[in-house]
Amino acid sequence: MLPQSQTILSEFQIRKSRKQKEAFRSWLCGELAAAGYAPQVEKGFAAQNVVAGDPETARLILSAHYDTCAVLPVPNFLTPRNLAFYVFYQLLLVIPLFLAVAAAEGALLAVAAVLRSRALLPLMPFTAIALSLLFVWWIIDGPANRHTANDNTSGVVTLLETALLMPEADRGKVCFVFFDNEEKGMLGSLSFARAHRRAKKGALNINFDCVSDGDFIQFFPGGALKKDPAALEQIEAAFTGRGGKTTEVVRGFGFYPSDNASFKRGVGVCALKRRKLIGYYMDRIHTNKDTVFEEENIELLRDGALRLAGNFQPGA
Repeated sequence: MLPQSQTILSEFQIRKSRKQKEAFRSWLCGELAAAGYAPQVEKGFAAQNVVAGDPETARLILSAHYDTCAVLPVPNFLTPRNLAFYVFYQLLLVIPLFLAVAAAEGALLAVAAVLRSRALLPLMPFTAIALSLLFVWWIIDGPANRHTANDNTSGVVTLLETALLMPEADRGKVCFVFFDNEEKGMLGSLSFARAHRRAKKGALNINFDCVSDGDFIQFFPGGALKKDPAALEQIEAAFTGRGGKTTEVVRGFGFYPSDNASFKRGVGVCALKRRKLIGYYMDRIHTNKDTVFEEENIELLRDGALRLAGNFQPGA
């Protein structure tokens, strides 16, 4: 692992407030400039992306989001190849909200009964709305998670190491993008795609998100890219498993909700575990247990990205 990666882990794991993001962007741009790049901070709607390379000419866009999530009491449990379980788990997360609303409205009814007054009853609908808004705010913009090894420090480290080790001869083929505000609804990648429509429609995007906790490294191409077997074969040839780690380009059903969705030819990359019944899954993210950082995953993906950039044939 490069010294810059150690610095991110020790000094820049929290990148949520304006001040924290500014400090990280300043440091990141300095490291990229020292390596020979001319990084730019592109300001879009509610996002500031760090871009190294020319998105108008690059045929390969490598990306990761640098913003960090809010800390939650339970993990954002993902099962990218088991939609039924994913939906079931998301519904379970809503149950505490219903219980909180019921408890608050029950308390209002009790107070109204004690006071023998109906004046509090009109507040009941507003109680439900207020608690729902608080619930949504907490998920999107609540207190920062202080442990972000997997989500998404791992993606940032993978992307930066790839950029720093990229040979001069291959740099013109690639644009590196560190997206802002993925956690708030992929605002950074949507802003980038709006500003660079050629890149959105024509470039191959490999997006690294939560890649350091799991032995099964999987690539989730969008529907349009699944119809391009030559591109999928190039990805498979570049990223190969080793040391107990496996890689797979998922050609059947699979989804990965990240910035890759902003590109027509986007691929979401993540590391997963596997268990009977639910299949492949990701846990720990969005909680203080997000501390697992497997360097082998980073090196595997970094080396694969370097191979892909060196051998990539657009339109093959």
